[in-house]
Amino acid sequence: MAVCIAKLLVVVFSLLFLSTLLVSANSHTFARSLRPLELGLRKEKLSHLHFYFHDIVSGRNPTAVRVAEAQMTNSSATGFGAVVMIDDALTEGPEMSSKEVGRAQGIYALASQKDAGLLMVQNYVFTEGKYNGSTLSVLGRNAVFSSVRELPIVGGSGLFRFARGYAEAKTLTFDLKTGDAVVQYNVYVFHY
Repeated sequence: MAVCIAKLLVVVFSLLFLSTLLVSANSHTFARSLRPLELGLRKEKLSHLHFYFHDIVSGRNPTAVRVAEAQMTNSSATGFGAVVMIDDALTEGPEMSSKEVGRAQGIYALASQKDAGLLMVQNYVFTEGKYNGSTLSVLGRNAVFSSVRELPIVGGSGLFRFARGYAEAKTLTFDLKTGDAVVQYNVYVFHY
């Protein structure tokens, strides 16, 4: 009887040890392949968003504020070295009084010594309609004096999970006196 119990205990402990090894091996896996359906992802679609970006640097409540600069920034013809933090309104129409659909939050830096070239690192945070709570992430160069600029969409969240695409920016107004600008955006994005 004691031999049977000992054999049974050996079998039970062996199974427990083996199952622990298998579970441990799976829980520490660095990477594995998934099918999109495992994450609830259905058919990929292409969406077009159209809105206006209001970059306000003047007045009592600016939405774009310089947070850093290099020693040479003020003597540079292009403002090279300046870093600006933004929380700019995104609206349905070009007027600031138009319905707000989101915010552009992030930074832009004057990154060129030869022309007005910005490094844009920002999220479009949507607050209205179907995309409320979703974001798109932009990372790229904005040659602000080109008539139309193309910026890459490198990701997103919410309904824009796994997003990729591009944004076309076209300046509608730029006030040389205040530095305030209104930019029209057409965004084309693939997402699930």
